[in-house]
Amino acid sequence: MDFIYYSDLLGTMVFAISGAMAANRNNIDIFGASFTGFVTAIGGGSLRDIFLNIRPVWVEDGNYLIAIFIGVFISIIANKQLDKWARTLSLFDAIGIGFFTVVGVQKSLSYGSSDIAAIMLGMFSASMGGVIRDVLMNVTPLILRKEIYATACLSGALLFVILNNLHVDNGTNAFLSAALVFLIRILSVKFNLSLPTVNHTETKDN
Repeated sequence: MDFIYYSDLLGTMVFAISGAMAANRNNIDIFGASFTGFVTAIGGGSLRDIFLNIRPVWVEDGNYLIAIFIGVFISIIANKQLDKWARTLSLFDAIGIGFFTVVGVQKSLSYGSSDIAAIMLGMFSASMGGVIRDVLMNVTPLILRKEIYATACLSGALLFVILNNLHVDNGTNAFLSAALVFLIRILSVKFNLSLPTVNHTETKDN
């Protein structure tokens, strides 16, 4: 459980960095960047907890707010260095969604969700923070673009459920599942991979 807890804190910090960096790129002031980092970090997890009928964890555990503050602070003081390291935000997104997927699935299972519901909630909690960030920045959310994003989360969530049913150690399971999400996401960006689309055919009037 400690591994999951610290993974959640790390994912929260990473998403705070991602949100604040997006704001920095749009020349938004420090308050706006802090706000964007905050809602990016807590958005997906809060919605997941609401679906599970529990209070969002950051309301009761101040460590999450500290993690968000650290993430925003890092993004402000090291913005140029971070921007060179992860120019498209893909690296921070991949790390964040990996951790959040695992935490979302594990927490959903612990509150009695079915395997299928836990997989969906894992994907949902991992992707919604980025959706909120992109909407605030007035860009099309990654999950709606022709990119492998939510699919990576679903793959990691499915692996976690499978390994959990095989009684694999929780820490090992979390690491492998988060690594799968990260690997799929990074490879899809590097090689411009995407899922096939449904062809749209126009209907001709008779």
